[in-house]
Amino acid sequence: MGGSITLFSMFFITLIGYWYGLGSGILCGVAYGILQLVVDPYIISVPQMLVDYIFAFGALGLSGVFHKAKHGLLKGYLLAVFGRWCFATLSGVIFFGSYAADYGMSPFAYSAAYNGLYIGVEAAITTVILCIPAVSKALAKVKALAVQE
Repeated sequence: MGGSITLFSMFFITLIGYWYGLGSGILCGVAYGILQLVVDPYIISVPQMLVDYIFAFGALGLSGVFHKAKHGLLKGYLLAVFGRWCFATLSGVIFFGSYAADYGMSPFAYSAAYNGLYIGVEAAITTVILCIPAVSKALAKVKALAVQE
């Protein structure tokens, strides 16, 4: 029914926001959403398509909010993933809420748990890796190279 744990799939989109800022991050996230839409579409309506593909992946660009902050990569990643989870949960409540009754749950609880499972596991694994000092230092060096003028 959609969603999968794909290691670092969200990370590389959030990395663009962290390196280049909010606008570039959102643009990259929207572009990735369009790519997902082309490659593996599941469309029941235009509003659902917008929420699931454009807004949810566009939210990964929120990482750009912290592109100049201390520990900005981690903060930005967590904000971006939370944004994606919010849109995925909203989509689940509005467009797929009828599945919740099969499990005796409210549409919100069902959607929050369903989306939280695959988004949360991927985010947790990525967060642990980002907290490794060698990884953090290496990514800081790559950022310095990426944003040189």
